[in-house]
Amino acid sequence: MTRPFSLAECDALGFDLDHTLCRYNSPETARLIYDSFARYLVTEKGYDKELLTVTPESWDFWASHGTKSMTPEEILEIYGRREWKHFKTFSGMVSRSAKYYCYDNYFDLPGALLCARIVDCLDKHDRQTKYNFWKDVIAAIQHNYKTSAFKENCGTYFPEVKNDPAKYLQSCPESVKKWLRQLKNAGKVLLLITSSHSDYCRLLCEHILGNDFAGLFDIVITNALKPGFFSQMPKQRPFQTLENDEEQEALPSLDKPGWYSQGNATHLYELLKKMTGKPEPKVVYFGDSMHSDIFPARHYSNWETVFILEELRGDEVMIPVETESEPLEKKGKYEGHHPKAPYSVSKQWGSFFVDSISGLESAEETLTNTWSCKCISAYSTIAIPRLEAIADLPLDYRFTRFSSSSLETAGYYPKPPRALLSNGEPVTTK
Repeated sequence: MTRPFSLAECDALGFDLDHTLCRYNSPETARLIYDSFARYLVTEKGYDKELLTVTPESWDFWASHGTKSMTPEEILEIYGRREWKHFKTFSGMVSRSAKYYCYDNYFDLPGALLCARIVDCLDKHDRQTKYNFWKDVIAAIQHNYKTSAFKENCGTYFPEVKNDPAKYLQSCPESVKKWLRQLKNAGKVLLLITSSHSDYCRLLCEHILGNDFAGLFDIVITNALKPGFFSQMPKQRPFQTLENDEEQEALPSLDKPGWYSQGNATHLYELLKKMTGKPEPKVVYFGDSMHSDIFPARHYSNWETVFILEELRGDEVMIPVETESEPLEKKGKYEGHHPKAPYSVSKQWGSFFVDSISGLESAEETLTNTWSCKCISAYSTIAIPRLEAIADLPLDYRFTRFSSSSLETAGYYPKPPRALLSNGEPVTTK
């Protein structure tokens, strides 16, 4: 029988910041990210001004040439029935390379739309056989997100968020703040591990948690450069001290709690051994990115992982606050009004979890779990829509975890996505 998962058994709890502890107003933020890159490409690289105009329908597209959807026949004609040559490498390590780029979170998705629209603009003038715009997209990313961009008010993204943080950021619910304090009072070591730079991290945390946010965490690690934080050796990625949010000296080891930059999971774990007095402290990490958070924390560090999966929010309307079978004190509850999450279901490609594969000619359609869905059950301990879902549960609540010996829906809390259920039972897929 599969062993249940309980936070009470964990010695340390680590949290990603963006889209995990810090929730964004997704429509506004997605548009800001897109505009940040598009403006740079138009003003600095001479791209078509048409990139600056985006219709609501543009945000929803699938396998395509540019934003033009490809039919099953076109996909077959261009790619054939052969497996994508990079698929085994990509699916085995959930990695990125110079050959491809995986857009796997809400910060990334606007960039995917931008690339597709660049193809549209280039094709409008002359149908291309090869495209050479990726270097310019990288330049736009670096211009807006480089280490000094926040301090220098460089680009579009940081100045906009600094000017009106409430437009883009959601306040952290009181239930989550209370939960963090409860965890710390229970003797848990709390970690904040984010790839955001120190100055931006400070802005976010002060806005969502309050000016005393640092007291909630024993260790804060910024500019962690995940997934390298988990995969790189200590000599490749040493911890660095900070002064006025700027990196100072590299450390040969991590000897005490505090606020640091960069670093590696190996030295962090050695410190956790000292702090907990245990030879093998149990760590769980909460994050929203399969590429940067969940896969590397599980694969390289063997940590428990809680996947913050926004796509589960599409089912929240079905979640009762209290039922006769389970009293309120045993359930996670939700606070306030929460607008429908964008992108939870695409009109163009349907469910995030299950795909319907159309057969050519008279062949029947078949259902199959998407690659993303398979990754969730393979690398996550559990998956939840957001932290509020579990903030009111007792610390010793026993979650059913994902396991090869359990149903594929076992690790979703508070309930599996509807797409994986049929009349209340798991969908049988091929």
